[in-house]
Amino acid sequence: MSTNVIRPVLDTPMLLGECPLWHPGESALYWIDIAGHAVHRYRPGDDAHDKWDLPSEPGCIAYGNDGRLLVAMRSGLAMLDPASGALTSLAAPPYDPAVIRFNDGRCDARGRLWTGTLYDPRDKQGGSLFCIERGKIRDVNHPVTVSNGVAFSPDQRTLYHADTTAHRITAYDYDVATGSVGVGKVFKEFSTDKSAGYGGRPDGAAVDSEGAYWCAMYEGGRLLRLSPSGEILKEIELPVRCPTMLAFGGAELRTLYITTVSHKRPPEELARLPLSGFLLELDVDVAGLPEHAYCP
Repeated sequence: MSTNVIRPVLDTPMLLGECPLWHPGESALYWIDIAGHAVHRYRPGDDAHDKWDLPSEPGCIAYGNDGRLLVAMRSGLAMLDPASGALTSLAAPPYDPAVIRFNDGRCDARGRLWTGTLYDPRDKQGGSLFCIERGKIRDVNHPVTVSNGVAFSPDQRTLYHADTTAHRITAYDYDVATGSVGVGKVFKEFSTDKSAGYGGRPDGAAVDSEGAYWCAMYEGGRLLRLSPSGEILKEIELPVRCPTMLAFGGAELRTLYITTVSHKRPPEELARLPLSGFLLELDVDVAGLPEHAYCP
């Protein structure tokens, strides 16, 4: 088991932290609080913490090459200007926002944002995976109940996509030149037995510079580092039960940032695990990959 030292970044917890994103140009970490309807930013260099309130739940963010942030919210796509706080509507949601919202995603090397949706009733595969390219939204038709775990291999030839409810991660052939998704195969599947010894279900993810897939295991209280063929290479226990996503950051991309949940968790769990909802960090030996900017 890992001996990595895990530290809270700030002294204020989130309700439902998600989508940590390291911005190399600003040397800052952005992330969202879904239930808190907000975007946050933290700069390790001077400990500055900023927050922008939003009109509906954000599910995913990407930094643009024009200095703004693309925010995928339940109510649609918008561009947020961190300098002024202005929020400019970009597109309506491609779904019924009464039961579906955007969730989790990241950009490929050509500046397309790949983000999925979740179906709130959680009783069927009512969500999907979408490609957002220069403001246009394309449904890739990957039926899921809760979309998560979007990530790309270092050579951009593999697109990873998880259905958290199904406890399954799928790896798809990917052509970054055209943005086309090919044949998929099961990358990793976890037990759905929620009795004693439950290890959690795959939530958000990131790929490191060696091509390993790091996955946050929701309700499993751990992170997993998986080889490109799906074997577990490393397990890190966390002081929370519900990690949601992770991102590599810092000057050398060797700091792992982890978002977590306090919203609607049992009181006894929050008392036993008081760092629930906090943004956490730890140092890792293998550097991550730089995130790509969205091209508006």
